[in-house]
Amino acid sequence: MSVKGKRILGFAVSFAFLLLAGIATTEAAEFAAIEKRGKLIVAVKDNVRPLGFQDDRGTLQGFEIDLARKLAEEWLGSEDDLELRPVRNRDRLAVVLDGSVDLTIAQVTATKSRSRVVRFSLPYSIDGTSLVARDRRFQQLADLQDRRIAVLEGSSSIATIRYHLPSATLIGVSSYQGALSLLETGQADAFAGDLTVLTGWTQDHADYFRLPVQLSAEPLAVVMPKGQQYAELHARVNGAIARWQRDGWLRERAEYWGLPVGALPPTQTDAERWIPRPFAAFVSRFPGFGRSRKLDNGSGEPWKLTISNLKSQISN
Repeated sequence: MSVKGKRILGFAVSFAFLLLAGIATTEAAEFAAIEKRGKLIVAVKDNVRPLGFQDDRGTLQGFEIDLARKLAEEWLGSEDDLELRPVRNRDRLAVVLDGSVDLTIAQVTATKSRSRVVRFSLPYSIDGTSLVARDRRFQQLADLQDRRIAVLEGSSSIATIRYHLPSATLIGVSSYQGALSLLETGQADAFAGDLTVLTGWTQDHADYFRLPVQLSAEPLAVVMPKGQQYAELHARVNGAIARWQRDGWLRERAEYWGLPVGALPPTQTDAERWIPRPFAAFVSRFPGFGRSRKLDNGSGEPWKLTISNLKSQISN
């Protein structure tokens, strides 16, 4: 795709987000307004264990729920000064843009196209492609060569698996339940999906396990409204995440919810601005971990994960 084509596509994506949100008639709350209101409103997931889900009593729980409660406690004095609003994937950005919520903490990957219309915080977790299986013979990635791998149709995992397992047979499914059915009936040997979601999968299905591999790095971040008037909100969210990383609270909560070490971002030393250089150390922890998650401009070649590419994906 030409440079001009990329720009047109980028503007089209941004314009679509703006239309969806109805941003012309409403405006998100600034931090002072949140304080005056005495309540923080956050969009979350209610069906993605262990990030955000309902327990047996219908109470929202999870790693991202803990983040929202912690912000409310630090800003307003109590974690009860919080309204959690479950949101569908397609509405995660729109509800921030139209002012329905103050923040979204709902498994949102920070990307360049999204950053045109919203502001992203420092990453609080690193998602990416991983695999689950039932057969204990599959202990490493090489064991799945020439095997049948279930993947979500249209997902970024397809390009990643094609690169790392070129001889594997990919079987498209429309849902995680569809993948489970294939595994249960022996029609697939493994399933490739988001690391965070597969962590919850293994918690719900004790006879499955996650292979100790993470094949891509996709930063999860808090979605905030964009604009200089929200500078204090940006600074407070970023400052909180950086502090939680330094004092170990973020790690403690991640471990509590069973998230692997690979799902945690590197410790930040700058409370107000994320400098992508530390990702070099993170990436180096994964031998052969050099390409990730989507096709480049439809060319069929895997997208190469380099520090410069990762920076371009989330800079705003």
